[in-house]
Amino acid sequence: MSARRVIFNFLLVFGLLLAAYLLYRVFSRYTFDEVLQSVRQISSWRLVSGVAFCALSYLCLTGFDWMALQYVGRPLTYPKAAVASFTALAIGHNLGVAALSSGAVRYRYYTRWGLNAEEVAKVVLFCGVTVMLGLSALGSIVCLINPTDVSKLLGVNAGDPLWIGLGVLSLPVTYVVLSATVRSPLQLWKWRFAMPNTSLAIGQIVIGTLNFSFVAACLHQVLASEAPVSFVQSATAFVLANVAILVAHVPGGLGVLEATVTTVLPGAASIGGLVAFRVIYFLLPLLLGLPVFAISELIIGSGKKTHLDKGSKKPPQPQAQLL
Repeated sequence: MSARRVIFNFLLVFGLLLAAYLLYRVFSRYTFDEVLQSVRQISSWRLVSGVAFCALSYLCLTGFDWMALQYVGRPLTYPKAAVASFTALAIGHNLGVAALSSGAVRYRYYTRWGLNAEEVAKVVLFCGVTVMLGLSALGSIVCLINPTDVSKLLGVNAGDPLWIGLGVLSLPVTYVVLSATVRSPLQLWKWRFAMPNTSLAIGQIVIGTLNFSFVAACLHQVLASEAPVSFVQSATAFVLANVAILVAHVPGGLGVLEATVTTVLPGAASIGGLVAFRVIYFLLPLLLGLPVFAISELIIGSGKKTHLDKGSKKPPQPQAQLL
């Protein structure tokens, strides 16, 4: 076994242990009685619907990887893309710095299924761009339809969220325009990346926006059980919390999510609601993702690369090439 593989495996195990520790930190802040009493106030059907919205979000996330594989010219079957995506993000969401943590898990899967390091890097970048586009699109919608809460949290004038929303909206619009007009590869450090075609670009925006909308809906379900909070208010809190998490780079958004939601929705951010959201969106996927990862390591853990799926054709020349 090479030294690089030993280091990689060590970092992966260390990351999994860190995720377990961070989860412990989340729940150690509250007494069991406080959590239990607060969670009991959430109706069963809202908990079930919260889990359903969580599942829809992760379904959208699997679409990120499936489209990314089309983009790099190395299509795999949807089940393979779904397993790699779900496992990577179930772990990455809890560790933070998703591009590195989930990217390491993706690398583990995709290199054994025939992709090289450059192609995996492009998959990770494509998924990261999709996240950015989805957050930008939903953020612009929030600014345009809920300027009051946005202006309060950002400390700006009442009319400023309109311009902020239009400015943020320009990002996905510009992305689609570039995908339709730019033919030459874009250079990023030592890498050159071609823009995806227009259909993929629009698909990124649509599925990215749906993903964040489903997560916001999950948050809304657990908060609305104890306070008259609207979906738009929940979406506003979630978008602003994600911006803060991206800036802070805190693993799993620990504390940042709670602080932002409490600021935006002081009357709705109950202990039970926030804990229930963490359990639904972070803990449950992690509890499913870890066994899936362990089982896949047992099944395909030999480290040998496999050929592309029998049902797929010989891939075309990748859209982007290393300089």
